Amino acid sequence: MNEYYVKKLDPVKSIEVQVPGSKSITNRALLLAALSDHNCHLRGVLFSDDSRAFLDSLERLGFQVEADEEKKDVWIQGTGGRIPNAKASIDVRSAGTAARFLTVMLALAGGEYEITASPQMCRRPMQPLLDILKEANVKFEFKNEEDHFPFIMRSEKVSLREVTVDTKISSQFASALLMAGVLLEEGLKLTLSGDRAEGSYVKMTIAMMKQFGIQIHREGNRCDVPYTPSFGISEYQIEPDVSGACYFYAMAPLLNTDVIVNGVHEDSLQGDIKFLNLLQDMGCGLVDTERGIQIQGRELASYPGMDISMKDFSDQTMTMAALAPFAASPTVIRNVGHIRFQESDRIKAILTELERMGIQCREAPEADGICIMPGEIKECRVETYEDHRMAMAFTLIGLKTGKIVIKDPECCKKTFENYFDLIEELYS
Repeated sequence: MNEYYVKKLDPVKSIEVQVPGSKSITNRALLLAALSDHNCHLRGVLFSDDSRAFLDSLERLGFQVEADEEKKDVWIQGTGGRIPNAKASIDVRSAGTAARFLTVMLALAGGEYEITASPQMCRRPMQPLLDILKEANVKFEFKNEEDHFPFIMRSEKVSLREVTVDTKISSQFASALLMAGVLLEEGLKLTLSGDRAEGSYVKMTIAMMKQFGIQIHREGNRCDVPYTPSFGISEYQIEPDVSGACYFYAMAPLLNTDVIVNGVHEDSLQGDIKFLNLLQDMGCGLVDTERGIQIQGRELASYPGMDISMKDFSDQTMTMAALAPFAASPTVIRNVGHIRFQESDRIKAILTELERMGIQCREAPEADGICIMPGEIKECRVETYEDHRMAMAFTLIGLKTGKIVIKDPECCKKTFENYFDLIEELYS
């Protein structure tokens, strides 16, 4: 499917959907299970391009992995921090989590590894993380551009006791070091700097490490990761993907309907749960039912534009940008400059596509973000820039207007393979 025409959705009283498992939790669980010394059964696993890249890499590294995609189950035999194949070649494709997490795990475990990636991932930043590993006596042989994939990495005696990592570009750097730090016999003292040191993804990583039995200690921005040769659990349930759920929850104010996403609850580990509080600020109701959170938008005549910092749930910047043209007042999204360095330059992509739809918008350097004005949508074929979140978020505008065609909808396979199948079900 090269393009997807988004038909206008007639008014519906309610929407109820089941979204896949969380990518962020899935890939953290895969790494922690592999590092453990248990046979771990992961339930509710996300099967997508990103998670398959992670699973394939683990298999190439010699780990015993069994998967049942229909039941969303994976079994991994942990090896207590030892990589079965001390020399191997893996392809992390476009998966940022696999790229950062596996690079650090392999560097600290020791061996010789060739790591390749998609052209998109080869463009994404790695230097801050690689600089830390170089200082720790890890050797790199870059095949193309310096400090980018693809490369061969060799390590034997890693010297890493204390390190400071900047979270500004990517908090994945910190998460990678936190989880793999259990391999270091003297432990790891990690200081977090940058404006996302208190970010939701770092908190998720620490919470999951504790769930797997690692006695990590955090005080302020200092984290002490103990050498943990023996840890693990026999079974772990992965939450539904709140990031994916938010596209459906956003339909509540946009389409004046009520939305339930099965299995999503307020105690979620995922930072994007904060987007639901933003929907409340717009006037929606929120009820945590037995089936899942219900966002109530049926009574809304309109909703206000917001002035909001989305630093801690920035994956929903595009979702908010899709709601903004229909708001009663301008929208300012703050503290999201770091999204320039993700699957696409998301700031540029948002502004370019909204302008092509006839919406007035601008970069807002004073807010480290963007400003979007309400306006009338013109017919538009939306470029998605190989970015799954651009495709999924801007579909919302089409549901409201019937004026949007999404180019390259297949890019959603990165995290949400059946997204457009669920969209189609809304019309039935």
